[in-house]
Amino acid sequence: MVYEIARDKLKEECGIFGIYMNKPAVATEAARTTFYGLYALQHRGQESCGIAVSDGRHIDLHRGMGLVTDVIKSHHIENLKGNIAIGHVRYSTTGGSALMNAQPLVFHYLKGMVALAHNGNLTNAAELKTRLETYGSVFQTTTDTEVIANLMARYSQDTMEDALAKSMIDAKGAFALIIMTENQMVGLRDPMGIRPLCIGLLDGDYLLASESAALDTVGAKFVRDVEPGEMVVIDGQGLRSQQLAKSARRAHCIFEYIYFARPDSNIDGRNVNRMRRELGRQLAREHKPEADIVIPVPESGTAAALGYAQESGLPFEQGLIRNRYMGRTFIQPTQQMRELGVRLKLNVIPEVVAGQRVIMIDDSIVRGTTSKQIVQMVRKAGAREIHFMVASPPTQYPCYYGIDTSRREELIASSMNISEISDFIGADSLHYISKEGMFAALKTEGEEFCAACFCGDYPAGR
Repeated sequence: MVYEIARDKLKEECGIFGIYMNKPAVATEAARTTFYGLYALQHRGQESCGIAVSDGRHIDLHRGMGLVTDVIKSHHIENLKGNIAIGHVRYSTTGGSALMNAQPLVFHYLKGMVALAHNGNLTNAAELKTRLETYGSVFQTTTDTEVIANLMARYSQDTMEDALAKSMIDAKGAFALIIMTENQMVGLRDPMGIRPLCIGLLDGDYLLASESAALDTVGAKFVRDVEPGEMVVIDGQGLRSQQLAKSARRAHCIFEYIYFARPDSNIDGRNVNRMRRELGRQLAREHKPEADIVIPVPESGTAAALGYAQESGLPFEQGLIRNRYMGRTFIQPTQQMRELGVRLKLNVIPEVVAGQRVIMIDDSIVRGTTSKQIVQMVRKAGAREIHFMVASPPTQYPCYYGIDTSRREELIASSMNISEISDFIGADSLHYISKEGMFAALKTEGEEFCAACFCGDYPAGR
């Protein structure tokens, strides 16, 4: 049995990236560009990764368990030759942690070969799988991405675009997809736009990515977001678009802005860093205990802490330093080793916090165990008071749309009130931003977001 330090945070679903190059300068250019795109999306999944490449006749694949730089080496890229490439970084949600579930998934079907990279979860995956097995489909993985592939295969007598259009009528839930055949790349987004996907342009070649920061990394220009329910098809003729489905509402995942996405990304017209600062500003308007300094829990609490400091007029300090070279760390489940794991990840600067009334800001509290240990560390370093601030409302409900949340009974806010959580983590006070304040900071009344983890209202069902 092992204990994962990062388990006290919500786990992001996956990251996807693709590029269609008309005339690559070298045969491996598409694969190499995809490697850098995945590296920029590494925060979205650290469990497995892979790249699939088409040369117009055949699709080659390399994937494995681990980080991008551990799995994909230079000699692997040298074997991935072609003008179309798609890639995937994964943290398991549906399915489990196993090589067979690493993506992209590559299949043979009636019209040739197809590769799929998927971010999200189908809420009706089990129902669809049972139906498909009744019709004779065989499944080799435990991920719902294979359900999508089998849906496509059922409609394989149609064109790829028609097969996808019919498949999306059956699929329910949240999904952003990049699909590659021998000569096409297709991007698809669920009708409510829960999971993000955007389009880029690099020297006349089109790209698709979960976040705009990945486009920036490879030198591409952001063009626009894929619209909810839209399918974009990229081939030698360029890009064409088809609206497959329309929903009465949009439901972009609110946690993209709170925690998951890179601060330098723009998603659906909003800059993530700016939104996080606004959340911090709103938090200061709602809660302002007597204090001396503001410190973030890095890195995810940094932008909100800056916004809080600006609004409150209190000095912003780096009281906690994050070990930037620490990957996913697993340690034995003893109290002593758990404390060591937190210290490996974060270290306190006593000279900053000693004798101070500290406002400490984080993006969320999931189980509360890591927050408790951080509070203990800061108090041991000499802080006189610790007021813990959270730039999101209490996380009370699990996610069914591609985020690995704990079961509801493991979410501390589902069984404790704010006063009890404050006592549990050992803070002098604990304050969450209100739901109304969160939506005000994001300049919306909430209709265009999925905030089911806070309110239990699941826009695409369960």
